[in-house]
Amino acid sequence: MSALIDTPNLADHDGFYAELLAAHRCLDEKRSQALNAQLIMILANHIGDRRVLAEALALALRDIG
Repeated sequence: MSALIDTPNLADHDGFYAELLAAHRCLDEKRSQALNAQLIMILANHIGDRRVLAEALALALRDIG
């Protein structure tokens, strides 16, 4: 069983954020939302631990208020 890592753990997070924004730059809203959904499902599959995913979802919901 893994635990959710909620402290900074991504090398070059600014670079990844810039890459993510660039991927959305030429997309309309519908395709941008589809990209986000597809990326979430790919990463959720990679994580593969339902408990970690539930914890991440709860954390994201808490952080958006």
